[in-house]
Amino acid sequence: MSKKLFIQSYGCAMNFSDSEIVASILKKEGYKLCDQIENSDLVLINTCSIREKAEHTVRKRLETINVHKKNNSSMVVGILGCMAERLKNKLLNEEKIVDIVAGPDAYRDLPNLVKNVIYKNEKSINTILSLEETYENIEPVRIDSNGITAFISIMRGCDNMCSFCVVPYTRGRERSRNPYSIINEAKDLFNKGYREITLLGQNVDSFKWSPLNNNKIKLEKQSENKDVVYFCDLLEMTANISPDLRIRFSTSHPKDITSDVLSVIKKYDNVCNYIHLPAQSGNSRILKKMNRTYDRTWYLNKINDIRSIVGNSCGISSDFITGFCSESESEHLDTLSLMDNVIYDYSYMFYYSERPGTLAHRKYKDDIPLETKKRRLDEIVKKQNIHSFKRNELTIDEQYKILVEGVSKKSDKFLRGRTSENKMVIFSKKDNIIGKYVDVKIKECNSATLFGEIC
Repeated sequence: MSKKLFIQSYGCAMNFSDSEIVASILKKEGYKLCDQIENSDLVLINTCSIREKAEHTVRKRLETINVHKKNNSSMVVGILGCMAERLKNKLLNEEKIVDIVAGPDAYRDLPNLVKNVIYKNEKSINTILSLEETYENIEPVRIDSNGITAFISIMRGCDNMCSFCVVPYTRGRERSRNPYSIINEAKDLFNKGYREITLLGQNVDSFKWSPLNNNKIKLEKQSENKDVVYFCDLLEMTANISPDLRIRFSTSHPKDITSDVLSVIKKYDNVCNYIHLPAQSGNSRILKKMNRTYDRTWYLNKINDIRSIVGNSCGISSDFITGFCSESESEHLDTLSLMDNVIYDYSYMFYYSERPGTLAHRKYKDDIPLETKKRRLDEIVKKQNIHSFKRNELTIDEQYKILVEGVSKKSDKFLRGRTSENKMVIFSKKDNIIGKYVDVKIKECNSATLFGEIC
């Protein structure tokens, strides 16, 4: 008799991808996905710790879940992911609001953790970080899949140690997955009808794999070490599966994206013309305090490399943190001027949220008033909206190849899909084209969306 599993994910795409791995592991134990908490035997929340607001959202969700648990005493509640790793003892022993705590590298152990709760009435925890786990031999269960787009995790962990970021502490050190298992997964998805995959990692450009010693490879060009598969190689291998399989990737660290990667984007039409390249700040002193390992000039030179190799049409997005420790008003203005220099297609923008355990928390004072943080963030958001509209205006009267992903969220009379540059396009509905490519001419736009007609 099947047992019912409810799983909900918060945060980055890696968490959603991890939830698909968890669903696969538990499927073998007889668990079937369920969309109603109150009817579930096992409820798992996959969490994010990157900002305080994300943790607050999860805590409010746990309050709701525990109301259901009072009416279903046999329900087992677990918390997964980064927040589980960071707050394990507090959630399990102090607040006693969950039965299971499992970190990002402990998902294979979930069946045992669940059994400990059910049969031994014991709270269960496993937050041991691994130097090897990549889950490469697990076929994910595609949760809420449209059958067209899918994530493929290519590596785990992060070695960058940005001073504001908790990820290296919650997800461990970088390790890359066997590239041939990645290619096999991509081929399988294509054969099942998927037409777009996103290669995922905390820093995909640092992907490097060798059959000899995966974790201690010096990052060199392929020509200097032919036994090593680098990200540019993996990208090209994936692109060669089929010209009808679109390839995206996320996220890139500016220090690691190479001209080899940019050349692959330029060479293959099915490698999307889009790069997410987080700047975080436009001021060199703040970037040094953030431990980003580059300065303003270096970053702008990298943008110039993208424009010169891939082309001016390449979509570029960014991340910005405003109000970082000791940021002055003039340093904030440097971020605004960087945005004016680049003109991003869109950005993810936040004010600084102190994360316990990080270098910034240990070493720097969070000394920017909340009012100032919010005001600076508002200025960044307003500027980005202007820039997004400016970039979108360039698409009017241009024709784009669109992968039709489904019906528009606002009206069932329209369909939606994205350009290679990752811009959402809305156009009139036509029968039997979902999951297929169509040519669309752009007629109108706003700062977030393009509107067009099928050619």
